[in-house]
Amino acid sequence: MIGALEQYIGSARWFGGKGRGLTVTGVRRLGTLGAGDAGPDTPVVGIELVTLDYPDGQQESYQVPLAYYSAPQERLEHAYVGSWTDQELGEVLAYDALHDREATALWLQAFDEEATVGELVFRRLPGHDLDLTTHSTLFTGEQSNSSVAFGEDSLMKVFRKVTPGYNPDISVHEALTVAGNEHVAALYGWLEHPGHGADDPPLHLGMLQQFLRTASDGWELALASVRDLFAEADLHADEVGGDFASEAHRLGVATAEVHAALAEAFGTTSVDHDELRELAGAMNRRLDTALAVVPPLAEHEAGLRAAFDALAALSEPVATQRVHGDFHLGQTLRTVKGWKIVDFEGEPAKPLDERVRPDSPWRDVAGMLRSFDYAAHAVEHDVEADGDSDQISFRAAEWAERNQQAFLAGYVEAGARLEEPEKVLLRAYSADKAVYETVYEARNRPSWLPIPLGAVARLAEEVTNR
Repeated sequence: MIGALEQYIGSARWFGGKGRGLTVTGVRRLGTLGAGDAGPDTPVVGIELVTLDYPDGQQESYQVPLAYYSAPQERLEHAYVGSWTDQELGEVLAYDALHDREATALWLQAFDEEATVGELVFRRLPGHDLDLTTHSTLFTGEQSNSSVAFGEDSLMKVFRKVTPGYNPDISVHEALTVAGNEHVAALYGWLEHPGHGADDPPLHLGMLQQFLRTASDGWELALASVRDLFAEADLHADEVGGDFASEAHRLGVATAEVHAALAEAFGTTSVDHDELRELAGAMNRRLDTALAVVPPLAEHEAGLRAAFDALAALSEPVATQRVHGDFHLGQTLRTVKGWKIVDFEGEPAKPLDERVRPDSPWRDVAGMLRSFDYAAHAVEHDVEADGDSDQISFRAAEWAERNQQAFLAGYVEAGARLEEPEKVLLRAYSADKAVYETVYEARNRPSWLPIPLGAVARLAEEVTNR
């Protein structure tokens, strides 16, 4: 069993520790779905929590739900994990349960019944009757979790890497659903393993929410708009039929309204001058590290440092609150009823306490502005070899600036203040994000490195020329 799990987890798309030399040191069954004697073609699902150790001494826990059968299932060969003798079930063949419609139906039934299964509790919010007649479809594009759609009714997200505590994707969706916020998919329920003691945090394992069946991915819509612009060589961004600025403006309004709802639901706090200096110091240290990885950053170091120093010089307290934490166009969906913001889990690589820590809403705004810039220059990267590179570069910059300004206008129109302190925050967060992007591209996608490097150059010049 251990060897089979090590091999399967190590090659899984959702496993975040590739190349680290994992060792499975524990497997704990949190609960079982289904009857153990129902027949050779009926699964029993074990919700397994697998403990992984790495050579550097770090340890992580991954959720690996397994569908156990007593006979081979040809339809599930692609999800085969292994065969072994299970202490409860005897001789079994194990498959990744999220690939199995027979298995996922057991989750949906348990949510409908608000069941308690072993140590697990299926919790529900009122207001929606689940459609139990649908079959499931596993989404294949995700990186860190696994999502299953049940027809056109609901979507279940199963968290793969799990950490004790209140998962922000659940807690934020719960708060905004209860408040009736229209910019998120409604939360229908979640699966948790309660803590054993009064002070022990729960272990959140998954969530069930509204399936946005009419939704279009925000990133793909933006890319299509840029392509439309490039296809019209003699038109400006505001003259093309696929102009995105009105959508960017609506997204800015939606973002501000979600920020306001988060502030109301979770409260606000502030950081003082000393804490702002610490934040700026962290940004400078990340730049120190990045300079070693991306030497071309040195040309723009002075401007970047100036942006961070301006943040450190702010004297008035800065308001902080719960934010998205990993905000970009790929975290948005456009539906017939407007923009929806998704995936409030934050950056999966960060510890949970960092992901739920209050921060300035301008971090989210900076993330979205960087995403507009990326959309424009990603398309430029794909097409510049087929045309006048200077002209294409100009048009990409025009599209990015137009949509960044439209987003900001919508954000401010919905009630946000954008005066000099906020502009300082926005420049610092944008610069910090762009520096991170240069490191990522240098390590993972070197041909795209010019995209964040170009942004760094523009940001540094803007600060220098102030």
